[in-house]
Amino acid sequence: MATFRALLYDAIRKQPNFALRLGKVMKPKDSSWIMKPKPQQHLLNGDIGVSDLKDSDFAPNLRQKGVDMRIGLDIAAITLKKQANAIILVSGDSDFVPAAKLARREGVRFILDPLWQNVSSDLLEHIDRLRSGFYNPQRDIPALDTEN
Repeated sequence: MATFRALLYDAIRKQPNFALRLGKVMKPKDSSWIMKPKPQQHLLNGDIGVSDLKDSDFAPNLRQKGVDMRIGLDIAAITLKKQANAIILVSGDSDFVPAAKLARREGVRFILDPLWQNVSSDLLEHIDRLRSGFYNPQRDIPALDTEN
């Protein structure tokens, strides 16, 4: 998956009329690792004890910061300056509903490519088209193209 995404990002960077926004991955100072939900539930239920926990029951506590606001500002600026007639957003995050609404209200087509991830129903309501333009690397499923 990491190799696929690195190649995808490099390909996007080389395309004209594209902007790639990647957030910063941050690690909270007070918690480097978190217990995954399933082992945590087993521990709380008393099904397992602390000594039964394995390294695989934990994951790094990483958070992406700052990217949603940057993308939202980009969408607003491009829309209000009339620099594009269509915007393609690669995400499925409902945080982009206000930006999508603004773009569509101003006559910009808003296309969403969630890269095979789940999309919130709030965001689906405010797009013109749903398109996954890449094969699903986990399932080898052809691209999806639906008019909305």
